[in-house]
Amino acid sequence: MLWTVYEEDSEDSNHYFGPPPGHLDSFYDLSASSSAQDSVVEPPPPVPPLPNPGPSASGSGAENKNCNTKKDEISEKHVEEVVVPADDEDDEGAEHGHTHLDRDPNVEEPVSYPDGGSRAWLVVLGTFFSAFASFGYVNAWGVFQAYYEETALEQYSPSTIAWIGSVQYALVLFPALFSGRLFDLGIFKLPFLVASVLVVAATVLVGQCKEYWEFFLCQGIALGLGCGMVFGPAMGIIGQWFRRKRGIAMGLTALGSSVGGTVFPIAAQKLIPIVGFPWTMRILGLILLFALAVPNLTLARRLPPRNVSGGLFNFAAFKDPPFSAYAIAVITGFLGLYTVLTYIEVSALSVGVSPDLAFYLVSIANASSAFGRIIAGVMADRIGPLDFIAPTTLFAAALTFAWPFARVEASLIVIAILYGFMCGSFVAGLVLPVYQMGGVGDIGRRTGMIMTVSAAGALCGIPISGALNKATGGFEVVGYYAGSITVVSAIFMMITRVLMSRRIEEEFELQ
Repeated sequence: MLWTVYEEDSEDSNHYFGPPPGHLDSFYDLSASSSAQDSVVEPPPPVPPLPNPGPSASGSGAENKNCNTKKDEISEKHVEEVVVPADDEDDEGAEHGHTHLDRDPNVEEPVSYPDGGSRAWLVVLGTFFSAFASFGYVNAWGVFQAYYEETALEQYSPSTIAWIGSVQYALVLFPALFSGRLFDLGIFKLPFLVASVLVVAATVLVGQCKEYWEFFLCQGIALGLGCGMVFGPAMGIIGQWFRRKRGIAMGLTALGSSVGGTVFPIAAQKLIPIVGFPWTMRILGLILLFALAVPNLTLARRLPPRNVSGGLFNFAAFKDPPFSAYAIAVITGFLGLYTVLTYIEVSALSVGVSPDLAFYLVSIANASSAFGRIIAGVMADRIGPLDFIAPTTLFAAALTFAWPFARVEASLIVIAILYGFMCGSFVAGLVLPVYQMGGVGDIGRRTGMIMTVSAAGALCGIPISGALNKATGGFEVVGYYAGSITVVSAIFMMITRVLMSRRIEEEFELQ
């Protein structure tokens, strides 16, 4: 039950501080209360009698005129809500014919967060392995790009081969719209299990592929969809278990993709000469089977499902300026950021770097990104996610401009280390600003929408870079393109930061 108590402020010390005129029982809505409720909530104190204005009619008129004048000077009324225990509330609702099922699903209720404890950190362990087996696996594409250009698909141009990787990147992000909506509705375990099986099966099938369309279907579409259905819910589930430590939890989650991006390229590079490509993919499938068993056992929703309004894709969210600005930042970020990770090995080979070292550049970048992800998580909790990832994204743009001019081993290693750190910060902080743009009941859909629109950038960025490389015969123009679009991403992050700050200031002024 909710009591509403009105209090009027006045500069007049003799002004009457009492409830509004009328019957007290109707005002406090106590007429329907049971004796049990009366024992929990004390009745209001008796109303003191009003002072006698005197028998004079003229005095009464003057007093009324004075009251009307004072009334104009009274500030707006303050409303205080006193919440009665839930049992009383349910009893009262039943008396009036209402139950908890009638509550508006779009109304956010206060939510507490564990922010730690063994169960919460087990969830982080599960999201770590989810990222390891999905985004981390996809981050190893640079090794497959180089291998296909030299062997299985050597008759195709780099840009054509890059479409396999770009579709894979895009599909890691695109299904988040559907998986996020299912997550909000409470449907999580079964789709996650089916996606895990698909990832393992598609990996094994890639080892049997011979033609371009077979690689495109198995590695581009099937593997991309499976990884997307694994990665998306893992991003949303953190928001139900953490708030104060959300940044570090997300940083540890993103660390999984860094470890995966380091392990899988090295494993593939070492195994292919020894056991061949088909058996290499089978061994990678076994690694994925173990990795995906962990999140299937540890991940779980914590809050009850909520069927919020707006449908699968809530277009009304784009009327919110910070959300729209951040969506542009993410799209442009994916258009530019993964160019270096995809082509750094190919560019190193083109300037005469040893193939053994050129191969390790991708693993070096992914290993370095682990530090970027952890530090991004810690700094996001301390200074805010956008205050950290916007500058690091701008620094990544500067490194992208410099990358084509790194022509010796030492400079390429420095580029790989620094770029991996900056790119890792972007990935770790990707969805953290989205958490701050709405309630927890809609968190799956909001993160899904951002990741889905960013799929457009992931889909087009790598092929555009490949086409520029083919047209110019070098990587200088590729660096100009990818660096410039990454600068645009950093600018829109800063715009988002300003818009969110203004909103907080406006809300503070209204209080």
